[in-house]
Amino acid sequence: MSSPASSPVSSPVSSPAGSPAAFLRHGTVTAALLGAAWLITLSVTVAVAMSFATGAAFRPNLLWSLVWGATAGVALLHLRYTSVIAAALIAATLWEPLSPMPMQATPTVLVIGAGCLIVGFVWAMHNTLAGLGTGANNRHTFEAAVIRFLTGFGYLFFTAIVAIPFWVMLMTSFKNRAELVANPLDFSLDLSKGADLFRSYEELFTQFNFGTYLANSFLISVATVLLTLLFAIPGAYAVARLRFSGRAAFSRGILLIYMVPMIVLALPIYIAFSVTGLRNSIAGILMIYPVTTIPVALYMLQGYFRGLPAEVEEAGLMDGLNRLQVIWKITLPLSLPALASVSLYVFMIAWNEFLLAFMLLDDPSTFTLTRGIASLDSSEVPRQHLMAGSVIATVPVMALFLGLERFMTRGLAAGSVKG
Repeated sequence: MSSPASSPVSSPVSSPAGSPAAFLRHGTVTAALLGAAWLITLSVTVAVAMSFATGAAFRPNLLWSLVWGATAGVALLHLRYTSVIAAALIAATLWEPLSPMPMQATPTVLVIGAGCLIVGFVWAMHNTLAGLGTGANNRHTFEAAVIRFLTGFGYLFFTAIVAIPFWVMLMTSFKNRAELVANPLDFSLDLSKGADLFRSYEELFTQFNFGTYLANSFLISVATVLLTLLFAIPGAYAVARLRFSGRAAFSRGILLIYMVPMIVLALPIYIAFSVTGLRNSIAGILMIYPVTTIPVALYMLQGYFRGLPAEVEEAGLMDGLNRLQVIWKITLPLSLPALASVSLYVFMIAWNEFLLAFMLLDDPSTFTLTRGIASLDSSEVPRQHLMAGSVIATVPVMALFLGLERFMTRGLAAGSVKG
């Protein structure tokens, strides 16, 4: 018997010539599409950045960005940066998407904007088109180029989501009432004002008692970290090392408290604190904040403790140390990355907590930073003071996070993998 003819199977890498997939994977077509996409993305990005930096309304021409982005992309693919013609073409084409900028912008500003656009486009296309041929390309090469574009686009998009609100907040804090009334959308920085730029910050501390709010938040956050570690370290160690009845149920139920929304507990907490006289007191806040942070600290630390070699602790016990001495002299020194990450995470929770502070604190002398900022959100307080307070609340914890981020990442990874 003759064997049945095998049906043709399409290759996962290549497609039949003339198919839409093969057409898209042709180097010239891919470069044109990615060049158009990059120039549209960068034109909008540069226009938005220049608008916020100068206060002028920059409006990129998306049609010209599409046309000239595709043209410049093809030129860069074929000429590979070896021809002066390529640089001249790029410089000539990339100026056009910025041509509809307002006349009130100075030539220097226009040159800076166009320069940023040209450099950004050339650099982005150089990385995106790496390995792409001028003719037909296989699927993997095409997908790699598309993924590089999507990665760069994602970086720009999410950076803009974070940076734009912070820039608006920061620049508004440097304005005065007259400037905000004259042009509320002007987020440029006037360096000619000198030290007067920081008038809102000075008035916050001299007229709105912001120094007290800052000190209260720092005291409460540090105390919350210490109280959390005081209970979480022995609790997590017990779950990770000791054997007792209900250990598995306790380990799995550590995070159950987060299944109950805090807003559901708000009324019982308010009533209990009002009856016991704990409202408007730092002591009352220090009693409730660790309740929200101890479970997550227990969860993170127990996973890390499980990953430590038990033999080292057993050697300490054999040398005559008791269990508490083993924890203090052996376990904790080996757990410094996890302790740093837990401390940072707990500090951030306590520093940014608003609901409980808003509900339990009415006396300005006990306000935390978030509660104090909420008191500035009124028609009687200038908007620049609210923005200045927000900057003060944001910058310290941001600097702390950036400085200790590597410890937080390491501790979170260890706690999640070893648990």
